[in-house]
Amino acid sequence: MLDLGETPGRTCRGESRRAFLRLGTLGAVGLTLGDLLAIRAVARPPAPIEPKAKAVIVLWLWGGPSHLDTFDPKPDAPLEYRGPFDSIATAAPGVRVCELLPGLARRADTYAIIRSMHHESNDHGVAGTIALTGSIAGAVDLGGGVAGGALKPSTGAIVSRLSPRRPGGLPPYVILGNQLHQGHKRVVGEGGGVLGASYDPFRIDYEPGVGPVLPDVRLPDGVAAERMAARWDLFERIAPSGTGSRPAEALAEHYALARQLIGSKESLAALEIDREPEAIRDAYGPHRFGRCCLIARRLIEAGLPFVQVNWSTHVEGPEDAGDGGWDMHDRYFAVMQDRHGWMLDRALSALLDDLQSRGLLDSTLVVAVGEFGRTPKINPKAGRDHWNPCYSALLAGAGIPGGAVIGASDARAEYPAERPVHPADLSATILRLLGIGSEALTGIGLTPMGTAIEGIA
Repeated sequence: MLDLGETPGRTCRGESRRAFLRLGTLGAVGLTLGDLLAIRAVARPPAPIEPKAKAVIVLWLWGGPSHLDTFDPKPDAPLEYRGPFDSIATAAPGVRVCELLPGLARRADTYAIIRSMHHESNDHGVAGTIALTGSIAGAVDLGGGVAGGALKPSTGAIVSRLSPRRPGGLPPYVILGNQLHQGHKRVVGEGGGVLGASYDPFRIDYEPGVGPVLPDVRLPDGVAAERMAARWDLFERIAPSGTGSRPAEALAEHYALARQLIGSKESLAALEIDREPEAIRDAYGPHRFGRCCLIARRLIEAGLPFVQVNWSTHVEGPEDAGDGGWDMHDRYFAVMQDRHGWMLDRALSALLDDLQSRGLLDSTLVVAVGEFGRTPKINPKAGRDHWNPCYSALLAGAGIPGGAVIGASDARAEYPAERPVHPADLSATILRLLGIGSEALTGIGLTPMGTAIEGIA
């Protein structure tokens, strides 16, 4: 502090003599008024952000859905752009969506659409990392090339780092669905990145006809719960602690999680969707994505702050059970009409209704987005290819203004025409709605990247 001691009295302009003396010395020590204001800002940090959301559900539409055939139709564009599907009016005046989404059209006054998402890569792996973390750092492309810089944590991992762990419950960050891959290469960006493996998601796969599939956390044969508890206590006394080693910390975290799950099977009750009335289960649909959306609602209701539902990358089981990915370069319009359109419409509509009927929508943010969109111009195979310069996202709940449209694409949906939004901005918006601002991020060693979207957060 540039204090020269207490000097009572005031100047003719109303400044105290102490403040006057402090200001008057700035030039002598090479500081400016801006420096002083920065010092004061550090000394008196901004008030905490009032959270609007207690929890987040991210519907990760892996593969890249077309914005033209979902939330940004272009009915006046040439046929080779607009495609065979019509647009329909919605409950929000002036807002139209694809005809494959009649349920969401009726609920358009409960969500907002961002029509100007964009970023710098059309490679699934790189785009996935950008969309999940807000940064290209550490991304791996299809050829195995790695972008420079340390891999940033996903938005879910940040929430996990800043959320208190609940005894006897699941971790704060859960992903429903298999590990993201591009070909045989793992897509990075779902985990803790520079925060460490301790904040990787707890992954629950889902097998149609079987249900949720958890890591094997059963008690060993012949070992009672009391005996197992004694083993855990002995382990904690002899295991090294406080080493500061990330591998050691990660191992300790996984041991703690295993103990938690073994000792508290009640914490897994949220995964038992058979407890739901048949009408609720039917509303979500029989396919993998719908079932996982229902589980996500149950996990949020059980107190988890961040759940991500991965639209699976392959079809398993009966024809009506799997969902496949959105990366459709050919047979695109047939698949959209026969499968993807109604699956997304039914599951997301049911999720919004279910949250609202339970009084959870006002405190739960729902985000539906993929890693990019698809080419506005239809390719020679009657499909759409990768397109990162412009795509859409849907946000609902947590005070999001229903019926709002953020940004706009140009006449053929090729590029943003108004208010471009980067994934880093979307991440900043999610975090801000949870009450997490730049001060909290710098407090855990992260550099804020994006800017929360004005009018939403």
